[in-house]
Parts: sequence; structure tokens; C-alpha cells
Amino acid sequence: MTEPPSIVAVGAAAIDEWYAVSNLPEPDGGAFASEVTSAFGGVGANVAVALDRLGRDAGLVSRVGDDEYGRRAREYLAETGVDASRVRVGDDPSTRSVVLSAPDGERAIVTTGESFRELRLGSVDREAIAAAEVVFVTGYTPDAVSRDVLDVVEATGDPPALVFDLSGPVEELVGRGTEPGTVHRLLHAADLFVAGDVAAAAYFGDEAAAVERIAAAQEARVDAADGLRGAADAADGWPRAVLTHGADGMTVFADGDVRTFDAFDVDVVDATGAGDAFVAGLIDRWVAGDDDGDRGGHGAGAPESEGLADGVRFAAAVAAINCTDRFAQGGLPTREEVERFLAARE
Repeated sequence: MTEPPSIVAVGAAAIDEWYAVSNLPEPDGGAFASEVTSAFGGVGANVAVALDRLGRDAGLVSRVGDDEYGRRAREYLAETGVDASRVRVGDDPSTRSVVLSAPDGERAIVTTGESFRELRLGSVDREAIAAAEVVFVTGYTPDAVSRDVLDVVEATGDPPALVFDLSGPVEELVGRGTEPGTVHRLLHAADLFVAGDVAAAAYFGDEAAAVERIAAAQEARVDAADGLRGAADAADGWPRAVLTHGADGMTVFADGDVRTFDAFDVDVVDATGAGDAFVAGLIDRWVAGDDDGDRGGHGAGAPESEGLADGVRFAAAVAAINCTDRFAQGGLPTREEVERFLAARE
């Protein structure tokens, strides 16, 4: 087993069966696929590979099947810089997805396979999580594993920053991913909580309720920590949360304020993985810190509001660039590519 990576992602490593369809079919409707191919995906793998492309030391905790899909997933990971030594192989069919991708880049995803659903943490996984600087968990992570991650973080003297992406609607997660009660714990424990429109509406009820509950959770966490955190910790600006709205931008909660930001306008080829790329960008700029180990990534002397906006802009650029190519990871950029993209839009 290798040394634990600085950032540990807990999530699926999957093969996406990609259909380029004429349209996303309505109920009882149809569509024609002009091309059918496959590519590597899975929320955990998408985030880990995105961070690796940005130059971060990232690892993945996952589980694949002992089949063709699992073999291909492991072979693909071996070609990246992601530490895949904690990706185990089981007897269940590998988790895989059918992705219907329309000409405008919008998509629908159907997932099957029991391999990731049967993931459970072992001692080496817990040790890696406890030793990491950042741990990422997706809502598709089995509830027992999400609870285990929370327990490890809460029991660690110098805990990793915890990032949670709700990822999917509650009805899709029940029996497969993180249960509502555990999502509640994560909402109050995560240093960064992220949810897309569909997932947020399913869990909170609507956007107004999401804004109210997220703000209340942040206030409760800050109040609970009042007097226990040093000035340096308080300046880090934790906790934070983001509601993502696709091409309509995002709503950001930080330091008691709620702000909206625009997404970048690009020619979208495929929106698959855009949310995962966005989360990776936030982890890079807000959570993983700079080369001096300063969590928050604001840059020396940068005001909090400036660091917040710069982080959102960077993450939005990572997501936008990824949308300009096919598949969940086809367009994931390097740090230099993101910087060039941003410089051209100043």
C-alpha cells in the first residue's frame, strides 16, 4: 500500500456507455443514437482525475467488479496519476452507466451494477482518510461508508477538511447511496457542501428552502465552534456551500453571506461530468490550500471576498472547459489550461 495521498475521494470508478442521441426522449418517446461508444467515469473517479490533472496528489477509495468493466476501469486509472491502490475488486458486477447525450450537451444517466454499492471501508481506507488533508464524499457513496467517513473525521485529532456533493436526488439514493439522515449530518459537518438543482430540490424541497436550511446549518456550526477556534482557523472562512444551476451559474454560501455567480458561456459538446469538474476546482482553490499548506487557497494577503470569487471563477472554468469535449473526463484541463482560459476572459 502506498503512502496516503493528500486528497482522498470516496466514490465510484465506472465505465460510461455513451449514446449520442438525437434528443432526450420524453416519457413514451424515443430517440436515435448516431454513435455509441464508452469512456471512463464515476463521480469519485471524475473528481480524483480532475484534481490529478490540476497537479494535486489525489487518491481514490472505490470498488469494481471482477469483470471486463472493472478491468477497463483499473487500466484507465493506471494511466493517470491517481493513487488507485485502495480500489478493491469484488465479485459483484461493476458499476456502469448509460449516458444519453443530446446535441445541446444535456444528458440523462442510468446506472447499474452492484460493485460500488457493496463498498465498505477497511482499516487502510480509514487510515488514509484520517491522514489526508481533504476527503471528498459523493451522495452516491453507500450510507454505511458515508457514516464511517464521518466517524473517522470526527474522531481524528487534526481532521481532514470534509467535502460532500449530494450528487443525486433522494429517491435515487435511497437503498443505494447516502440516506437523508446521514446527509443531514454531512450538511452540518462538511467544510464544503455542494448540491445541484435536481438533488437540492429533492432533498430540501425547493431553492428557497435550500437557501434557508443551508444558511441555518452554517450558522449553527459557527455558533457551536465559537470560542473553540483560534483566529487563524476562523479566518479560513469555513464552512461553505454551493448550489449549482448548470449554465445559470451558482449560489454560494460563505461567511454568513449568500452570493450568486455566473457560469462561463462556452460551446457545450457534452455536460457529463461538469458538476464533478466544478467540485474538483473548488477543492483545489478553496480546500486543498496553496503550496505553503494554507487551507483556503486565497493567496497571500488576498481579501476573503476576493479569494471566494477567484475560487468560484476557477472552478467554473474547470467545468466549462470540460464541457467543450466529450465524456465525463474528456476535457478535464490542466492548471495551465485553466489559467489561459481565465486570462482570455479578463
